[in-house]
This record gives sequence, C-alpha cells and structure tokens, in this order.
Amino acid sequence: MDYRDRHVVVTGATGALGAAVLNGLLDAGATCHVPYRNADALDRWPHRNNPRVSLVAAGDLSDEDAVTRYYAGLTQLWASIHIAGAYAGAPIEQGDKTLLMAQLASNLLSAYLCSRAATLTLRRLKSGGRIVNVAARQALEPRLGAGSVAYTIAKAGVAALTTALGAEVAADGILVNAVAPSIMDTPANRAAMPRAQFESWPKVEEVAATILFLASPENSVTRGAVVPVYGKA
Repeated sequence: MDYRDRHVVVTGATGALGAAVLNGLLDAGATCHVPYRNADALDRWPHRNNPRVSLVAAGDLSDEDAVTRYYAGLTQLWASIHIAGAYAGAPIEQGDKTLLMAQLASNLLSAYLCSRAATLTLRRLKSGGRIVNVAARQALEPRLGAGSVAYTIAKAGVAALTTALGAEVAADGILVNAVAPSIMDTPANRAAMPRAQFESWPKVEEVAATILFLASPENSVTRGAVVPVYGKA
C-alpha cells in the first residue's frame, strides 16, 4: 500500500495497536499526525523526533472544542484512524453511572467527535478520504460482554456510528469502516491473563494490517463495515 504524500491522523498512537499502525504508515510513506493528551507517554516513544510525525498536545478527545480545534488546524488530510480508548471490566453491581460515562467518553464519544471533525475537514479539503474506527468483538457478539457491560455498550456504539456514518458520507468519497478485534497479543494482556492461550490471539501487527488497508487508497469500495479481526480466538 502506498501512502506517499498522504496525511493521516492516528489517535492512541502511543499504545500497542496505535504504535503498530503508525509503524506501518511510516513504512508506507505517510505523514502522520498524532494528537496526544499525556506528554509522559512520549518519554520513550520512538517516533517523537521523526520528521514525518507531527505531535500536538490536543487534550481530551472527548472534549468537542479540543477535537474541533485540532482538526481545524490541519491543512492536509487523507485518513483519520481512531484507536484511542480504554477498557474497564466490572460486574453490573459495580458498573455505576460513573463507570458507564467514563467508558462512553473514552470509547464512543472520542470516536464520534473525531469522526465528525475528520468528516468536516475532508469535506473542506474536497479530497475524499478514509475514516477507520476501532470497535471490539463484544460489539458484534454482545454475549461476550458479560462482566464488561459498560465497555460493550460503548463499543457497540462505535460499530453503529461506523455503519451509519459510512452511509451518510459515501457520496463525498469518504469511506468509513471499523475493525472489531478480539483480545490482542500484547505484553499487558499476557500479564493480565497468564494462563490464556496466547497463540490464538491476533497480533497487533495483524490487526494493524487490516486497518492500513481500510484507510488506504487501495480500498475503493468497502464502507460501513465492522471487520472482525479475531485471529484463532
């Protein structure tokens, strides 16, 4: 896939999946724009001095004003990839309003605001483009959300956002899609579940490859899809 002369926003680029996506984009020639909230996450980040990576302290991506300002400052944009989010599992007796609102803000609201701002920017630039969100397996198989109902609700919203927006903006040449990963093979997940069968989990590089295709010019027809990326899990 050729991303030369393409400008791509990647939220959540300091996490495991975000880093894999960013690596793939840079290898393919893209110029990457990375909004971040916490400067501490950049201390050991390998791309902080890369001339093709633009870092901006954008603040909270569930803050509409912050997101609007960030995207309004972009003079070029081809794709916007929304990986930023958070997981919190809790049984329903512990899943109070605070937990639900936090999961909605970090997962659904951030994806909605970034998708909206990216759409407005792509329309302003009249360039067409791509938007890719990250849902979760629980969004497609809600029964797997037992014990993490708030997270499942938020990610199901991301899936619905993707399908609805994909239909709305297709005429503008903007293709909107999402991936729905199962548990991914990361050091943090291995540490949290030491007895799991790691070999069945998809690697972040494999999930990133699907994201890179959906965001690429080579994807000319797929829109409104929520693509399962489960590996053997």
